[in-house]
Amino acid sequence: MRGMSFDEAKQLYDSYVIGNYRRVPVAFARAEGSYIWDTEGNRYIDLMPGWGTTLLGHCHPKVVTAIQRQAALLIHVDNTFYIPPQAQLAQKLSEHSFGGKCFFCNSGAEAVEAALKLARIHKEKERRYKVVSMQNSFHGRTMGAVSATGQETYHRGVPFVPGFTYVPLNDLEAVKKACDGETCAIVFEPIQGEGGICVAGEEFVTGLREFCDENGLLLIADEVQTGMGRTGHWFGYQHYGIEPDIMVVAKALGSGIAIGAMTARPEVADSLVPGTHASTFGGNPLACAAALATFRVIEEENLLEACLRTSEHIFDRLNEMARKYPIIKELRGRGVMIGIELNRPGAAVFQYCLDHKVRLNCTHETVVRLLPAMNIRRDVLDEGLDVLEEALAKAQAGEI
Repeated sequence: MRGMSFDEAKQLYDSYVIGNYRRVPVAFARAEGSYIWDTEGNRYIDLMPGWGTTLLGHCHPKVVTAIQRQAALLIHVDNTFYIPPQAQLAQKLSEHSFGGKCFFCNSGAEAVEAALKLARIHKEKERRYKVVSMQNSFHGRTMGAVSATGQETYHRGVPFVPGFTYVPLNDLEAVKKACDGETCAIVFEPIQGEGGICVAGEEFVTGLREFCDENGLLLIADEVQTGMGRTGHWFGYQHYGIEPDIMVVAKALGSGIAIGAMTARPEVADSLVPGTHASTFGGNPLACAAALATFRVIEEENLLEACLRTSEHIFDRLNEMARKYPIIKELRGRGVMIGIELNRPGAAVFQYCLDHKVRLNCTHETVVRLLPAMNIRRDVLDEGLDVLEEALAKAQAGEI
């Protein structure tokens, strides 16, 4: 079957697809590892694979094989029945985190919705429903998740779910002042992704845990972007020596297959009784097979260690660039979740890199964001970073 050209794809989009995305004029056709090819045959280095979903790189062979095998056996069966791969995946998530129980859905936003709903149901008898979240946070675009999101740009024209308050990240006193007798939970990201790769401080997170314990609040860790080893630990909260009451995971969990999960302490999870929440496609056999394969690859290939080595190399390169180019205001991140804050808008840096066949991202206008695969080859990584340095040099000189 003949592949579709970019012009053909764009014509169909213009006619039939709602224009709610600002699309870059490129159509990708295939990918392997940290390479991705467009419909015209051009090869790109992908330093933002799958918007954070393909942490193992594109189309990892072991994940592909697992998907193919499961697709030939059973793609979907509803949650009216027991689903063995779902049970196995729940065990993996529980054993690699804090021993909780799991609910499965299809995305990060759905996992956040489930967490917010669970927190309110669990505290219903106490008449506690309010939630404190962080300014510059991002929790998704569904009604509850966007209400928890602390960025005004996502709030325009959206009627809010009541009960949400936003405070600055790393300001524990502001959190305490925002809570009252009706507060049921605090939600935070170990690293704010869409918010510009802002890292939660150790004293702040440990303080959140202590404050929640003292006041009967639930602590919710949004690990949608930080989870599955991106920071060098399985989950971002593990850098702080604490455990949340509820955790949400998605993105990299299925290596590109849509799946989300909420994990909660058993005594909290038990508040979701039959009839309180559900998801038709959540945790189906195909998605769970992909997620189980993702766990196996990370374990068998020692990718947590590889992630830390890759991170050290990236930051060595970026620190060298920062010394040469004052356009770099600050470097932030952990593992292979990296933000380069510039002292001017980063759109030109993004475009230069894309024109030179390197894909990355710019968020919050001035933050160049890198979410490379944790197993990216060093030579491929360096080739991509070389192009990024060229872009920064030209931006510093005012040439782009």
